[in-house]
Amino acid sequence: MTEFGKNPDREWLKQRIIGVSICIIFAFSVLFLRFTYLQIIKGEEFRLLSEKNAVRLTSIKAPRGLILDRDRKLLVDNRPSFNLKIMLEDAGNVKETVHKISQMIDIPFEELMKKISDAGQGAFYKPVTLQDDISRDHLAIVEAHKFDLPGVFIDIEPTRHYIYKKIASHLLGYLGEVNNDELLSGKYPNVKSGDSIGRYGVEKSFEPYLQGKRGGRQIEVDANGRTIKVLKTVEPITGLDLKLTIDLDLQQTAEKMLEDKHGAVVALDPNTGDVLVMASAPGFDQNDFVGGINSKKWKALMSDRGKPMTNKAIQGEYPPASTYKIITSIAALEEKEIDIHTTAFCPGFFRYGNRVYRCWNKNGHGNVSVIEAVTQSCDVFYYQAGDKVGVDTLAKYAMGCGLNKKTGVLLEDERKGLIPTSLWKKKRFNEAWHRGETLSIAIGQGYDLVTPMQMAVFIAAVGNGGTLYKPRIVSGIEGSQGNLIKEIPVEVTGKLPAGKKTLEIIQKGLLGVVENDRGTAKRIRLKHVKIAGKTGTAQVFSVKSGEKLKTEHLDFYLRDHAWFICYAPAENPVIAVSVLIEHGAHGSTAAAPIAGALIGQYINDPSAEGLEKNSSEDETQE
Repeated sequence: MTEFGKNPDREWLKQRIIGVSICIIFAFSVLFLRFTYLQIIKGEEFRLLSEKNAVRLTSIKAPRGLILDRDRKLLVDNRPSFNLKIMLEDAGNVKETVHKISQMIDIPFEELMKKISDAGQGAFYKPVTLQDDISRDHLAIVEAHKFDLPGVFIDIEPTRHYIYKKIASHLLGYLGEVNNDELLSGKYPNVKSGDSIGRYGVEKSFEPYLQGKRGGRQIEVDANGRTIKVLKTVEPITGLDLKLTIDLDLQQTAEKMLEDKHGAVVALDPNTGDVLVMASAPGFDQNDFVGGINSKKWKALMSDRGKPMTNKAIQGEYPPASTYKIITSIAALEEKEIDIHTTAFCPGFFRYGNRVYRCWNKNGHGNVSVIEAVTQSCDVFYYQAGDKVGVDTLAKYAMGCGLNKKTGVLLEDERKGLIPTSLWKKKRFNEAWHRGETLSIAIGQGYDLVTPMQMAVFIAAVGNGGTLYKPRIVSGIEGSQGNLIKEIPVEVTGKLPAGKKTLEIIQKGLLGVVENDRGTAKRIRLKHVKIAGKTGTAQVFSVKSGEKLKTEHLDFYLRDHAWFICYAPAENPVIAVSVLIEHGAHGSTAAAPIAGALIGQYINDPSAEGLEKNSSEDETQE
């Protein structure tokens, strides 16, 4: 019988609890001793180690995609940029360190400190850029003194490089630093503060493809921010490449011929709409914008009367002058107001009401048919044809030919020009249209405005039999190995409002402009290729009736604009060209030779050599 008050189960449980308690106390004692060892005995050693080394995550900028011409010649690539940065957390005495840097790289101390101040309080644990793209000399100096510059390091990043200075600057465009509003918009998911994005040209239009995806790197650094070891790397993804439709050799020729001139040249493949040349003068050096253009250069660009930041091929709006006579011809023929046998007598002027409208040829052209009127650009013939058709019908055909609307080329800020109607004038000026104004419209003066790109698309359609194409500047988007990711298709936008017979009549007249001895552009005739085209001289400054001022006596900015639009070979065209020379005075002498030289180069006709220098005057100027 057990002793009263004692229970075996209770005694067993008590012993187990005591045993467990002893084990717990032992374990905590071991942990306490280990903690004491680490904190007290080894604490100072580990504190020094923690100060010397730290693990950081750094971002790796992705290279942008390359830009190539139609034959895969490289136009734009990337080069290494040595960017000077500082990690404030590691810099110690920041002012002292920055003062040393200021003396090394010849940048004022205040300017460098302002960059640090502008970075804000949150930048203490992030790199602050002191200077992008430092020179090799400054790089060598900084590297030689890196132990005296705590927290300072060189970050090597890819930056844009435009290989050919000023070539296709308006088409290619340039980059600029992304702003806060753009970052917050969500349109640039792979972009962070300090990165650059496309601001102009194809760099902007195709930004989502050109912009790559950042990578990252896990590194171990010492107390001065110097890298000790790279722990892990995730490589960036390079942006996609653009294959343009332009021909680099032809583009360079056009730009060379535009030197010291103001204007634009556009060349197209009339069977696809591919843009072979898009040149605007004066141009600019895109490399000036890499890392941010300085204020002095920017002010110079903005104050230049030649407007180098305007892409005149798609943003310049000019009276079409006599190139518009093609549209007047289409309208009059299609409306049955004239036919191939219709003639008009040109004595050098045309009386209409109490006004006298003069022909550019003061001696007159005599009796001319529509083919001869196109060839010789007879104003009197078109005064009469335009009066028969009327302004609103002229406008209907002009718009059907692609004027008064954008061509759709994939570049921002394209202008649509202006084709006036009687209703437009009523709304714009609250005035009725006067029939006499139609005479000016019929020869491309008055309110009419077009762009060189519009006229290139139009003349290409005349040459190819009537098909209007959307200008294509990029044919494909490719991966880094040249594999096609996306094709930009050829796109038809419409048909000319002209039947086959009408186009054949006009094509004969255009062929005569160059091939006929009375043609206004006979000076650009080639030996092996027949060119069909139309000259034009757009009035800028009006003089009193009967008054004649020589071009050289006028201020440059009061001189007429010079036009020439054409296609070749006339029987089966492979190239169409539109040339506009601001204040060039005469289309036959200032614009036509440029087009002839480009055609000769493209089709390999050596007789075109030196054409651009052939600008002497004669009686067939227009």
